[in-house]
Amino acid sequence: MLPPWASGGCSIGLMRDFEDSTLWRVSAFERVLHETGTSGFTRLDGVTVLPTTLLSDLRRLHRDPETNDLLEVMAACLRHREAALLCIQIGSLVWPVSLFPQAMLYHSPRDVAQAPSEGLLHARVLTTEPPGVKPPGHWMYERVAADQHYHALIPMLWDMAMRGPRRSLLTEIGGRAAYRVMPSRMASERLAATGALDSALHRLQRDSASLREIAGWPGMDVERASRLLNALYLSGGLMVSRSHPSAREPPGAGRSLFRSAKLRR
Repeated sequence: MLPPWASGGCSIGLMRDFEDSTLWRVSAFERVLHETGTSGFTRLDGVTVLPTTLLSDLRRLHRDPETNDLLEVMAACLRHREAALLCIQIGSLVWPVSLFPQAMLYHSPRDVAQAPSEGLLHARVLTTEPPGVKPPGHWMYERVAADQHYHALIPMLWDMAMRGPRRSLLTEIGGRAAYRVMPSRMASERLAATGALDSALHRLQRDSASLREIAGWPGMDVERASRLLNALYLSGGLMVSRSHPSAREPPGAGRSLFRSAKLRR
């Protein structure tokens, strides 16, 4: 059975017009979800299911509690370059965030940058559905929302990686690896890093390093290094090498393998 946050069906109506900047409370959202089976944000005449490949990836994430989180879901949408509507709980409110990887935009009644840090730290995906709106310039112009509700995708992904709930490396870039910053067309859109993060970025522009090495640099630790690498990966600015001489297993990998072996007994 598909997990409740990865719903594939269309709703029987709109919970609220996307032009409205008021966010719904979780209790109201859950009531509509219980009554209709979906969030209520999907348009009646829209696509009723997410693409099969994306749904398959979402189901895989759901089976593993360690990867079933907001950042992994966003990363899956980016990998498949598929648009999706994520209903995200931030604090006591539900933010409907539509990702458009091909246009490098997202749609939301409010800029996610306005979300409080404490709320982002515990943010979670409630549902994943086909988007109810289209990006600017789409031929279905009647489903294109107001310009002010579209925002650049890269800064939001960077912010979610640095302030969001995931403290460890994304599955796609984990394991034995060395990392380096690579030039990309989106590099100029990255948010400016300060202090130890800025120093780490400059070092990664010159040399490859493992997570263990980056975590040992001044002002860094495993969590800060993981968040930085996740942000670079999501923004298209990270080179991952499995064969580089600097490639190492991440800190704690041995303990994780030992724990997994014990669970299999």
